Amino acid sequence: MSNVKRCVVYPKDVMAMTGRSERYCQLLLWKIRKFYKKKPKQFVSIEEFSRFSGIPVREIERFFNAKENS
Repeated sequence: MSNVKRCVVYPKDVMAMTGRSERYCQLLLWKIRKFYKKKPKQFVSIEEFSRFSGIPVREIERFFNAKENS
């Protein structure tokens, strides 16, 4: 496995982290894009998601690492 780290968050990631529905997670990422004045197709970074949601970056990265290793 490569040591490449992900830097963006997708709706499926938010679903797995929060247990919320896919539509809710899509809307949440839409709100984050709007908050950071991004265009509709631009990605949401881990840092932006962390700041908006209040989940520490290290917790999100730990989630991604656990997801990769499973």
